[in-house]
Amino acid sequence: MSLSKQEWLALEKKAHELRLLCLDTTSWAGSGHIGGGMSCMDLLTVLYHKYMRIRVEEPQWPDRDRFILSKGHAGIAYAPVLCDLGFNDPEMLKTFNLSGSKMGIHLDSNKVVGVDASTGSLGHGLPIAVGTALAARVLGKDYITYCLLGDGECDEGSNWEAAMAASHFKVTNLISFVDRNECMIDGKTEDVMKLEPFTDKWEAFGFIVKDIDGQNIKEICDAIDFALANKTDKPVMIILHTKKGAGIDFMEGNYVWHYGAINEEKYNQAKASLEKYYAARVARVEKEAQ
Repeated sequence: MSLSKQEWLALEKKAHELRLLCLDTTSWAGSGHIGGGMSCMDLLTVLYHKYMRIRVEEPQWPDRDRFILSKGHAGIAYAPVLCDLGFNDPEMLKTFNLSGSKMGIHLDSNKVVGVDASTGSLGHGLPIAVGTALAARVLGKDYITYCLLGDGECDEGSNWEAAMAASHFKVTNLISFVDRNECMIDGKTEDVMKLEPFTDKWEAFGFIVKDIDGQNIKEICDAIDFALANKTDKPVMIILHTKKGAGIDFMEGNYVWHYGAINEEKYNQAKASLEKYYAARVARVEKEAQ
């Protein structure tokens, strides 16, 4: 799907709105995994507002595309996306992760409409996604399964077992992503457990790998278009090079904001930073769009 300037600007606007809603949700909750939520918001925006075949009025539509958020702690970003679309009442965001809420810090597919799998135990999302994609083959369905991993969770061996299975069974109706923000709860990924050479690892496991700027909507769209057009028998892995806390200057690249609390002062600073970030991104579109 080609990306027009008008559509690119619309996706930038939506990503900005969703980042603000993620910030609001973190404020209402008192704290949350805002850093990793901000880093993957561009991908969530592109998937749900351009590519995924879904029906809000029929959440369990059998032919819908599936999305598995393996980095389930980014539910604080995912919940705003689902509420903004209309799957759930936006008022639910005001009780995110509070006692009695249906929206826990890791979204429960039995409680939050639109969630295809309950995640949060890291390393489980890709195995689920491989099974979901294989199920489509068995059922004769043409839906696509999309799966987003965190880079820190790639320390988990279950991901690599799933990668072997995806390659062996030629699961090309699965498109996978890694949010490569280079941070995890205890520090920089390369300090905690080296992942590099990361691209080489996925290629060795039988994937076609695309390394892109995960904060550039056009690059994300181009990579997904490539994956959808893939005629080989290899699955595609898209590595999104992102920044933890993207758009919030005092959070960007700081692993401390894997999880953090937001008071009124920090909320106001973050909102002002996001407005500047959005303006810069619109300026980029104006310069680069055809």
